[in-house]
Amino acid sequence: MIKVDYCVIGGGIVGLATAFRLSRNFPDQSIVVVEKEEKLAEHQTGRNSGVLHSGIYYKPGSLKAKNCRLGKLAMERFCAEHGIDYELCGKVIVATQEDERDRLKGIYQRGQSNGVNCELIPKEKLREIEPHAAGIEAIHVPECGIVNYRQVCERLGDLLTQEGRHQILLGQKVVGIEKGSNEIVVQTTNQRIQCQKLINCAGLHSDRITQLGGQKPDAKIIPFKGEYYFLSKEAEKFCNHLIYPVPDPKFPFLGVHFTRMIEGGVECGPNAVLAFGREAYEKFEFSAKDFIDSVTYPGFQIMALKHWKMGWGEMWRSFSKQAFVKALQRLVPAIEAEHLSTAPAGIRAQAVAKTGGLVDDFLIQKNDSIINVCNAPSPAATASLNIAEEIIQNF
Repeated sequence: MIKVDYCVIGGGIVGLATAFRLSRNFPDQSIVVVEKEEKLAEHQTGRNSGVLHSGIYYKPGSLKAKNCRLGKLAMERFCAEHGIDYELCGKVIVATQEDERDRLKGIYQRGQSNGVNCELIPKEKLREIEPHAAGIEAIHVPECGIVNYRQVCERLGDLLTQEGRHQILLGQKVVGIEKGSNEIVVQTTNQRIQCQKLINCAGLHSDRITQLGGQKPDAKIIPFKGEYYFLSKEAEKFCNHLIYPVPDPKFPFLGVHFTRMIEGGVECGPNAVLAFGREAYEKFEFSAKDFIDSVTYPGFQIMALKHWKMGWGEMWRSFSKQAFVKALQRLVPAIEAEHLSTAPAGIRAQAVAKTGGLVDDFLIQKNDSIINVCNAPSPAATASLNIAEEIIQNF
């Protein structure tokens, strides 16, 4: 039996940032992080596109808007202090059709309300910034950046364990949670952990951990797979910054886009298709349990009926490289199929309510001794150091 003050479930960036903040805010308390994989940041954190988001998209006053702005600044300070490479390379959000202008202006107004450094620019100025980008108008966001979040996690883990007071347990899947009157016992595959406070940052499995802890989650995690391509070396010249389309406000996804990476190269994507398992990263990988769990959920069924056309389009792009290329060509017409090579896919843990709505904001459920982070999609990595403070304040 390991006895600690705090147990954090999940070795992704939100779990590690929370443990790190706990260690700094409560230096006399002991902490253990439990991660079912043999390495940190193996799922959402290690498979995202590495963007330092500015906070331009999010509803003013929302948890996403607040935590993204403060979290981005905190992440930049952390990277500078600990020698982690990051770059404020800038980004353009491009309107390619007349009916996108009003949405573009709405995003710009949100950016202004959220304090984001951004500018509406005509197509002539867009050509100066991104000569190969198509568009009739755009928003330039010079403060948007890139970083490697896996490196951030490795450093957070080192800082947490270097004093010897705190532990990270790898290869330990949580299989049970027993809540007593004065303590909580977390049972993993081969360890029992007694703690006073429990924080669930399990990402793709956060709803299941919530249930293990005796709470009913307000929404179910539906896994959406995002598939990516790398640009060839010869085609990297087509992208100077980050190039994004105007997103559809009905969905929390930003559409296929171009992302420069901090280690070099350019990534294109993602689409957003229903994953056949919460960790089914390969094209034909399948988990019967996870798939049945998704498709029998009333919230998913309502969502699928309402948005079947969008879903079909995303699925078609999954199986047709040419359809994916066509979506990319809306932003950069010079892109051709031969410029693309397959990149690793990621899976987004998207909470869906019983009514069929996609939960757009961060969702945190709590009682006196357990906090469950039930929805923390993008920009959670950018915002993680500030989300951690939000979580701690909930106790």
